[in-house]
Amino acid sequence: MADNGFTTDQREREASGGHAYGRYLEEFEEGAVYKHWPAKTVTEADDHLFCLITMNHHPLHINDVYAGQSQQGRNVVVGPLVYSLALGMSVSDVSGKAIANLATEELSHPAPVFHGDTLFVESEVLEKRESRSKPDRGTVKVHTRVFNQEGTLVAEFKRLVLVPRKTPGAAVGGNGDAGATASGD
Repeated sequence: MADNGFTTDQREREASGGHAYGRYLEEFEEGAVYKHWPAKTVTEADDHLFCLITMNHHPLHINDVYAGQSQQGRNVVVGPLVYSLALGMSVSDVSGKAIANLATEELSHPAPVFHGDTLFVESEVLEKRESRSKPDRGTVKVHTRVFNQEGTLVAEFKRLVLVPRKTPGAAVGGNGDAGATASGD
C-alpha cells in the first residue's frame, strides 16, 4: 500500500494539530478542574431509549401519567443515564488515553434530572500516583460533578483511572512515592 500520509496512530494524529484526546499521567495536575465541553441536553427520546435498552421499565421514567402523579410531577431521567453521560463527557479530558477505569466511588444523585435539562460536567483532579511496579503508567483520581442549566448539582462521583505515562520512568510530581492500587497494578 502506498504511503499517502494516512495514519491511525493517535500520537501522530495529535501532532498534526488534531485535538488531544485524554491526557498522559504527566499532564494531570492535582487541583486542576476540567470543565468538559460540549454540554448535553437530555431529551425524552434519550431517556426512553436508555431505559428500554437497559430493561429499566420503571414508569417514573417512561410513563407520563404515572410520573405526573409522582412527587416530582413529571418524568425523571433515569440515574444511570445521567452517570453515563457525565462519564462520557469527561473522556476527552480525563480518560481518553486510559489503560483501564479501575473504580467508581460515591455516586450520588442529590437532585433529579428532567427531560429537557442540559447537563454541564466538570472534573477535579484529586490525586495522581506513579506506579511502583510499572514505570509506564500511574493512576489518577477525579471527582466529577454534574450540574443542570440552573447550576443545581444533580450528580457526582469519584473515579480512579489507570493512564499511561508519556515518558516512562521520568518523575511526574504529586504523590509519586505512593503505589498504585492492587486492582490495577
